[in-house]
Amino acid sequence: MNSGVQLRSESKKDYQKGRVHGYQFEIDPSERAWSGGIYDEARRNWLYPLTWNPQNKTAFKSKEWNKARVEAFGNSIATWINGVPCANIWDDMTLSGFIALQVHAIASAADEGKTVRWKNIRICTTNVERYLTPVKAPEINVISNTLSPNDVKNGWTLLWDGKTSEGWRGARIDAFPKKGWVMENGILKVLKSGGAESANGGDIVTEQEYKNFILKVDFKITEGANSGIKYFANPGMNRGAGSAIGCEFQILDDDKHPDAKLGVKGNRQLGSLYDLIPAPANKPFNKKDFNTAMIIVRDNHVEHWLNGVKLIEYTRQNEMWNALVAYSKYKNWENFGNSEYGNILLQDHGDEVWFKNIKIKVL
Repeated sequence: MNSGVQLRSESKKDYQKGRVHGYQFEIDPSERAWSGGIYDEARRNWLYPLTWNPQNKTAFKSKEWNKARVEAFGNSIATWINGVPCANIWDDMTLSGFIALQVHAIASAADEGKTVRWKNIRICTTNVERYLTPVKAPEINVISNTLSPNDVKNGWTLLWDGKTSEGWRGARIDAFPKKGWVMENGILKVLKSGGAESANGGDIVTEQEYKNFILKVDFKITEGANSGIKYFANPGMNRGAGSAIGCEFQILDDDKHPDAKLGVKGNRQLGSLYDLIPAPANKPFNKKDFNTAMIIVRDNHVEHWLNGVKLIEYTRQNEMWNALVAYSKYKNWENFGNSEYGNILLQDHGDEVWFKNIKIKVL
């Protein structure tokens, strides 16, 4: 039976008729096993599902007493179950509020009569810093287009500042496109223009080239949308119509866009290395919200991740790679995907797609 503990929460008459909203320490005895995750009740939904920390999903013991710990200090909220780090966010939406034990709706008749019990409920509100636990789960910074102190310490930099085009230009021009892209409310949007590749504002690329890195991009699609995040992009390779050439983390509405049914074995679907390696069909994707794409490049080894789950990995510059390219749409592009350095690219495919929290860590 699902339940949770609310913290830094509120109930206001002018917000959803008084519905309790705020951070929730998740209690999840289901097979999903996201106990200890952080959910934003009646606001932004999941902030830290246990897909981001899967090795500690087993910390919760169903039908046994479990010891939950939550440390809320400044912008930091971290959780533990039975001494095992589960979740860790950096956020500033609500810095104070009440604590509540959740009464969850009964989803099925099979759950009727089941109970959730609590005991030994204690709190510390003075000299809190003295009692903070040094070992936490990996942090997720929820504050859009910013770097937390931990981000800075670990070498992350913003690729987009949330306001200006600094650090970006059109793939085929020296300046940022004057149409086709807008920046508003901390979101970078490529606008709908008919569905053609790079036919409106055109692709945009970073001014800097990168070799070894971890790239994170939050994206949200509109219905039927197509776009992509390219790396090792070479803006000068394709002088004709269409998008600039590079390895692509595909962004696609698999249910509504016809490209999902093209290619081989789904290799044009969301999260795939476009037209080369398919992502699994059961990937964690929320069509109605922002999702986090992560691309990791260490020399020739590359990984695609979505919302904390690894989708694919591959190695460049070997016989297998050359064979994949030879049977793809890139077969006529000399030395495709083998560049040592390249630009990061956000694709204009004529559909509206939103981006934010674009950051990179150079390895």
